[in-house]
Amino acid sequence: MRITLLTPAYNSAATLRDTLESIAAQNYPNLEYIIVDGASTDNTAAIVAEYSELVSTFISEPDHGIYDAMNKGLRLATGDIIGILNADDFYAQPNILTKVVDAFTQHKTDTLYGDLQYVNFKQPKKIIRHWRAGHYRRAKFRFGWMPPHPTFFVRRHCYEKFGLFDSSLRTSADYELMLRFLYKHRCSTHYLPEVFVKMRTGGQSNASFRHRLQANREDAFAWRKNKLKPYFFTTWLKPLRKINQYRF
Repeated sequence: MRITLLTPAYNSAATLRDTLESIAAQNYPNLEYIIVDGASTDNTAAIVAEYSELVSTFISEPDHGIYDAMNKGLRLATGDIIGILNADDFYAQPNILTKVVDAFTQHKTDTLYGDLQYVNFKQPKKIIRHWRAGHYRRAKFRFGWMPPHPTFFVRRHCYEKFGLFDSSLRTSADYELMLRFLYKHRCSTHYLPEVFVKMRTGGQSNASFRHRLQANREDAFAWRKNKLKPYFFTTWLKPLRKINQYRF
């Protein structure tokens, strides 16, 4: 079974090497790796060139944001299973992809996800948040639940059948896609209760109160777009669920 990994990047020289090293360390051999860069002006392209044996496809051209970059990569993907790892993120262990493929094979699932840790940008061994996703129940979406998108692996045929990211959304296209796949179209999923990915802090949707309000509006739009009706408190519970993830 072939895995396609996709990394969207833009001026990512400060962190991309860790991402690349974590993928190079994976012990699963059948891997296609695509990097879609938004015409970076730093050393991103030079760093990618150092890993030419690892990177199957590298595109560097202007785009319309991270979700547009993801869609470019998804259209090129040939793997049976697709995972997305951002240029600030890295895999927690070298056997993550092997475990992912084993679980897809054993459970015959359409999608799969695990846990995620947010780490300090400059000290990645320092854990800030621990996101334990928990086992899936469809009703949990109405109570603000979602799986961590960097841990979300999907069979390619789901993208082909149910569509790509809505790139008009600036912060919530990953939420909308997972809501569409899991809740609306009832794609099967499986949870592996272990940390897949470590993510550096500083995500756009968490950057400020203004960004949180924008994300909340987009979360609500995700339900309307799919002709679904959340509870009145659904999108407000979504950020509140993060509180117990923090390490104080």
